Amino acid sequence: MLTEKQGNILIRLARQTIAEHLHLDVAEPVEPEELADPELQARRGVFVTLNKRGALRGCIGSLSGQESIVDGIRRHALNAAFHDSRFPPVEAREFPELHIDISVLTEPRPLAYSDGDDLIKKLQPGVDGVILKAAGGRGATFLPQVWDQVPDPQLFLGHLCKKAGLVDTAWQSGELEVETYQVQHFEEQAER
Repeated sequence: MLTEKQGNILIRLARQTIAEHLHLDVAEPVEPEELADPELQARRGVFVTLNKRGALRGCIGSLSGQESIVDGIRRHALNAAFHDSRFPPVEAREFPELHIDISVLTEPRPLAYSDGDDLIKKLQPGVDGVILKAAGGRGATFLPQVWDQVPDPQLFLGHLCKKAGLVDTAWQSGELEVETYQVQHFEEQAER
């Protein structure tokens, strides 16, 4: 488990990485010794989410620990800001309005279920991040924070199926591979 202090370092690192890419000054640079923390060098999946005035502005991450948390934050901060295909790249004038949050994931685990009703019974709304995978490689994930916007499990799963390019009722078939994970979620203190 990461501490709030470690989470704050990751938030500052994400903001610094984007600022440097935009050739902007960094208000509170992260010190190399802060990043040397062994906990932050662990290999974990991470997501970086950018919001602007309360609306999503970019969200990119990885589900498994292919690299250290620090390296993942750097890479995904840049990807969320400049390579999320749903949005144009962040511009320097927008930077002060960005609100950054970070999710550090547990390793995803398969969730055995028999049908849609069983799946709904086994999910923990507000706790579980969910990964759906269909035969043929289509898949998608929602972080646990998405439950805040879509608290109804049927709607949550329907939206997740649509995100994966499936019909919104595909989750009811019992034929999708489902994995769940949890996150430690850190966000900047105040909306900028």
